[in-house]
Amino acid sequence: MAKYLLLKHYRGAPAATNNVPMDQWTPDEVDAHMKYMDDFATELERSGEFVSGDALSMDGMWVRYDGEGKPPVTDGPFAETKDLIAGWMIIDVDSQERAIQLAGELSAAPAAGGEPLGEWLEVRPFLTWDREATAE
Repeated sequence: MAKYLLLKHYRGAPAATNNVPMDQWTPDEVDAHMKYMDDFATELERSGEFVSGDALSMDGMWVRYDGEGKPPVTDGPFAETKDLIAGWMIIDVDSQERAIQLAGELSAAPAAGGEPLGEWLEVRPFLTWDREATAE
């Protein structure tokens, strides 16, 4: 099994086939999209392939270590991720082909007019390494 991150983007990826921004969808269209996402995650939970997933708020901040005391916090500038990343799903699957198949299915979530969104999803494998071998 290998873990993959499926990243949903607000913008920055090639245009979706149904390229109507979500803030222009009707409440019913948003509900249908969210239900599809929930049902998709439930099916992956049943198959044992779901690890985690969530949507992200547009809010965010930068935080860093700055020695002892309270770390500094700023609202930007962001490296576009605040406006870019809409959410993610982590899956644990047998192959890259399965990760691609699931990303394609996730991309079919309904959008404006009830038509599939057809958004591009970024599919990235998790980096793996042998921690014990590294410690030697």
